[in-house]
Amino acid sequence: MKITVVSSFFLPVPPVAGGAMEKIWFRLAQEFAAAGHEVTHVSRTWPGFPHAETIDGVGMIRLPGYDHTRKLWSNLLLDFLWGLRVARRLPPGDIVACNTVTLPVHLATLNRTAGRVVAVLGRMPKGHARFYGNVDRLVATSEAVRSKVIQENPRLAARTLVFPNPIDWKLHQAAKNTSSNVDRPITISFVGRMNPEKGLEILLHAAAELARRPGLPAWNLRLVGPQSVAEGGGGEAYVASLRNLATQAGAQVSVEPPIYDPEKLACIYGATDIFCYPSLAEKGEGLSVAPLEAMAAGAVPVVSSLDCYDDVVRSGHNGIIFDHRAPDRATRLADAFETLLTNTDARRRMSIAAQADSRRFDYSEVADGLLADFATLVSPLDQNASAS
Repeated sequence: MKITVVSSFFLPVPPVAGGAMEKIWFRLAQEFAAAGHEVTHVSRTWPGFPHAETIDGVGMIRLPGYDHTRKLWSNLLLDFLWGLRVARRLPPGDIVACNTVTLPVHLATLNRTAGRVVAVLGRMPKGHARFYGNVDRLVATSEAVRSKVIQENPRLAARTLVFPNPIDWKLHQAAKNTSSNVDRPITISFVGRMNPEKGLEILLHAAAELARRPGLPAWNLRLVGPQSVAEGGGGEAYVASLRNLATQAGAQVSVEPPIYDPEKLACIYGATDIFCYPSLAEKGEGLSVAPLEAMAAGAVPVVSSLDCYDDVVRSGHNGIIFDHRAPDRATRLADAFETLLTNTDARRRMSIAAQADSRRFDYSEVADGLLADFATLVSPLDQNASAS
């Protein structure tokens, strides 16, 4: 098959400036190419990157993009303009996997030779599924996203499939900290965009409460991730407020810049005992890749009770789900931490289960599933025509 992957308008590929979907689909494109398919990846131009090159068998096309903004309407406009620019440059093919909002709506009209249109929904749709009537396939990253798609447009039920965000399970599994040093502090980590929707204030209030509880083993908290608006963070003022909360917490809390190198990031997960992702994005979160990567490294996930995490975390088995909607949510989160800090056997048991359960998200398995589904969208006649 001839497969084209389209990334967003504001981040580069390879993902040297972050972006979960950029990282995921760059790796999937490489998996597709390794399986013998002709693959093109369209992304934003970036300083130091040529406009065209080939990386691991994937043909890269880079076009001028735009910086991310704070305003939804502005980002949607930029996404639309990006889609118009991309549509004119897409090569003839069989499949176009779109990691954009508006391009799937009009691609079949703008470029009939680009191939079957696949809309990738990494976050909850916000009404735009109603406009996806002409899309050939919708790829939802969780059952929660699929349910929301069908709620917005019941006609898409048969065309919407769940394919979770994949991870490099082997890389993260190998990074697990197997140190037997019982004197080292237990590390609680968050890795992700430092944005208000991620619930970091709850995490820091929980840390403050935890610091006041006597008799706990030594622990520390690390917040690692993009901070600027251009990278999807909350900006300087927001991060400054997080630092103030961290100071007030009276605990060992560090606020650190993002890490984009996969091996270095894996080391962060490997040094983590408890991974907290307290997201509040009821209408946004599809299935974050960070908790999956942390689980692969043996960290025990503690996540908010968003529906998307039901696909991954079974509370008490391979992690803990806390009620982020409760009035005493910070206390409940602190209680979850205390359980894992004080019960070493339970933490080890959940760690082993988390690592085992996350194996099904490895890139090779997800890529094989996607390719099998793409093949059903392309008839033998279409494949012969594209090959000629």
